[in-house]
Amino acid sequence: MSNVTPFLWFDDDAEAAIRFYTDLIPGSEIIEIGRYPDEVPGMGGKVMHAEFRLAGSDYYAMDAGPQFPFTEAISLYVHCTTQDEVDRYWSALTSDGGVEQPCGWLKDRWGLSWQIVPDRLIELIRDPDPDRSHRAVEAMLGMKKIDIAALEAAVTGP
Repeated sequence: MSNVTPFLWFDDDAEAAIRFYTDLIPGSEIIEIGRYPDEVPGMGGKVMHAEFRLAGSDYYAMDAGPQFPFTEAISLYVHCTTQDEVDRYWSALTSDGGVEQPCGWLKDRWGLSWQIVPDRLIELIRDPDPDRSHRAVEAMLGMKKIDIAALEAAVTGP
């Protein structure tokens, strides 16, 4: 049976990124890292092919140079059940040069985009009461890191 696996092209630091991600996210592991031979100019010892798992989902990665940098067109979406989870992922992924972006998005130090989203945000956006849903969306639009308590306060109103 065929399957589809995301393949991440890093400039030259795939191994550090993979180790960081698998240490951060429970249920993750490095399966294999293959390296370029020393005979490949400028690439000897770098990651030619790596397979790893994040929270049960498989990924591949490689070091291949700066020709194709990451963009927001692709992001990794992290489902969070608590504010503590949101805070932990947000803090780790924005550390050492990561960049906060609106609406729960961020770029990590390698330029890979992530969405750190509490399940409660989606529940509030899907609220059958259109006024509550609208207030949840409006509150989210004013946030970078999503704050569950602030969302709840916005939805319940004054």
